[in-house]
Amino acid sequence: MAEQGVSPWDLTALLNAADPKASLPERHLWLIRLLEWLRHAPVEGQARATPTPVLRLKHLLGVLGRHPEHQARVSDLLRRIWSEVDSATLFADFGFAPRMDLWREFARRLRARLLPLTPATTDLGALFPLLFPHADDADWLLAIDATTLERLRTYVAPERGSSAWRAPFVDAIVFLSSAVRASGFSPALRLRMSPELLVDQPFRQLARVAEKVGVDAMGVEGHTTPDTEAALLQEAHYLRALLDACRRCAGSVHEHLEAHGISVDVVFEVDQLRERTHRIEALLICVISPEPSREITRLLAELVRTADEGRSVAALLSRHYSLLARRVAERSAETGEHYITRDRAEYAWMLRAAAGGGALMGVTTLMKFALLALGLSAFWGGFWAGMNYAVTFVVIQVLHLTVATKQPAMTAPAMAAKLTELADDARVEGFVDEVANLIRSQAAGIFGNLAMVVPVVVCVQWLARAAFGAPLVGVDTAGHILHSLTLLGPTALFAAFTGVLLFISSLIAGWAENWFVWHRLDSAIAWNPRIVATLGAARAARWAAYWRANISGMAANISLGMMLGIVPVVALFFGLPLEVRHVTLSTGQLAAALGAEGFGLLREGAFWWCVAGIAVTGVLNLGVSFYLALKVALRSRGIRLADRSRIYRSIRARLRRKPLSFIVPPA
Repeated sequence: MAEQGVSPWDLTALLNAADPKASLPERHLWLIRLLEWLRHAPVEGQARATPTPVLRLKHLLGVLGRHPEHQARVSDLLRRIWSEVDSATLFADFGFAPRMDLWREFARRLRARLLPLTPATTDLGALFPLLFPHADDADWLLAIDATTLERLRTYVAPERGSSAWRAPFVDAIVFLSSAVRASGFSPALRLRMSPELLVDQPFRQLARVAEKVGVDAMGVEGHTTPDTEAALLQEAHYLRALLDACRRCAGSVHEHLEAHGISVDVVFEVDQLRERTHRIEALLICVISPEPSREITRLLAELVRTADEGRSVAALLSRHYSLLARRVAERSAETGEHYITRDRAEYAWMLRAAAGGGALMGVTTLMKFALLALGLSAFWGGFWAGMNYAVTFVVIQVLHLTVATKQPAMTAPAMAAKLTELADDARVEGFVDEVANLIRSQAAGIFGNLAMVVPVVVCVQWLARAAFGAPLVGVDTAGHILHSLTLLGPTALFAAFTGVLLFISSLIAGWAENWFVWHRLDSAIAWNPRIVATLGAARAARWAAYWRANISGMAANISLGMMLGIVPVVALFFGLPLEVRHVTLSTGQLAAALGAEGFGLLREGAFWWCVAGIAVTGVLNLGVSFYLALKVALRSRGIRLADRSRIYRSIRARLRRKPLSFIVPPA
């Protein structure tokens, strides 16, 4: 009698189709269909304590036990499959990149998602995703009871007492040990490992001990003795100790990366090494366990999960870029600390620096109109506009001035760093102090920028009118400015888009500094013989220190300027009518319109709609870039805001008690 919910007709047809003499692809297809039959969903409404595949497996074994003709064909077919496929490739290679390169693994996973697989293969690793295509296959594999496993063993394993079944496992241990040894000897890892941990040379011993384990596991002519089993256990313990030592050595690479810059390829290689050591331990447990069937099933379940993870491109990038994101965020945090004012002296300095930056941005605004007057093609117009912005931003940095919109993307990681220390109310209150300092600093930056960009542009317009009889920016252009900057148009969308560009520039800044440190360019500038001969030792040292301190800012300024000019042009090429709305540049443009139209413009509603648009632009420039930067910083640090409500309550309480503390600096 068949189990309820199991169709004996499907199974009968499947068993009748079992043909040990069929071609290799046909035999593999039969096995794939058998596993699909096991996974067949239960009848709706039936609740089972035992997974359906396990129930169906028991039913299958029962049917085979009652029908010797089916049992013989299925047993012969399965034994032929196991004898022809290379099982060691599944255990040794499955889930690992053939080369230690993140982008090659990315391309491999992408191909695996897009291209169909074929069962015409003798590589069990290539066949495995077809046999177990779902992540929940691991659950029912682990649910198979010991009795069913023992009954199943007779169909796939040699006679009891033979050690021949261990062959693919010990081969995989040897292959993996050689791969771990090669990774440990690679310059990318060896030169970054702790010398103290390498004293006992664990990588050098690994392959030799793995070979010894293989010899003891296989015994003599496929049979082991109590002496060889005892020797196997001893060598297995030693191999596990070596694997632990290798993992500690690999872990020390991260300490070097934290201090000297991150390479995702090195991080990827370290992760591959550690995962291979864990796979060796899992295989070793299968070999030495008194109940190998249970351990092999656990290993297969783990391989099913590995197969599911191996299909995810997003998981690969997320895992291996998290450390780089952290370093980028931390380097931005170091820079961001300079943009947070905490007393009146620093607040006054921020106002002066922002005022100087605003004056230069006024000149940049007028240069933009001059470039537009040249009538350049779209690309070259965008390119030279970007150069105009980039040069201005670099000059502002060199003169130690500031542009308010650059602050949020840098200060957000600095704020995230404070979120790691919220163990008590006093620290929460300290974080609220930092929030007040940050908001006050942002306000000072915007006030300083706008307070100077308006008079600079208006004065130049009036001087041009007095000298040449007409302002530099004419009435027609002023009308276009009023039409484009109004809040009634897409200004808010463009301002948010500009906030994204501001955030991207901060990522580029952090990445550039990490790249600079990773390649030790500061040391190269200070000590390279040709550079020292050209500049002199003292000047080379000063240049090295200067670029180490300023490479992040230079990258941020140049990338932001070029993006503000070129990205809208590239977007327009693809049919996306995107523009940039930078609060300081927009204010300068509106000041140019005021200089062209005169103070009578103040009585028109269009002017005040533009003023409202500029206010929204400032909020979105700052808010979007700060939000994105804070989100990346929090994710890179693995921070969960479990006490978010506590922070919000403290901020609201501060607003009630000391509202001016968010605007006026403390004494």
